[in-house]
Amino acid sequence: MLLAAVMVAAGLVIASLSVAQLRASKPHPQMAQATQPLQSTPGAETKPSAPAEPMTTGARPSGTPPEPARPDTEAQKAGAPTALPPAPAEKTAAPIKER
Repeated sequence: MLLAAVMVAAGLVIASLSVAQLRASKPHPQMAQATQPLQSTPGAETKPSAPAEPMTTGARPSGTPPEPARPDTEAQKAGAPTALPPAPAEKTAAPIKER
């Protein structure tokens, strides 16, 4: 308990010394800046700031029909690769015996 009180007192002393040092250097504060200030790109006035939003209707495009994940048997015989890997075999356990 005594050790905790000593540590708290030491922390308060260090904090008060830091505040006193900050107040003493009031005429010349030193600020750190993490990033460089933003500068304008040459010719930025003539370029649009952002691309225009695309017009979406919310409907599915009718020009491209959906394709199956696995090609039909004729395409597989011709060597067409599948879009998805084969599904893993189902794992089944022995039936639970009644007591």
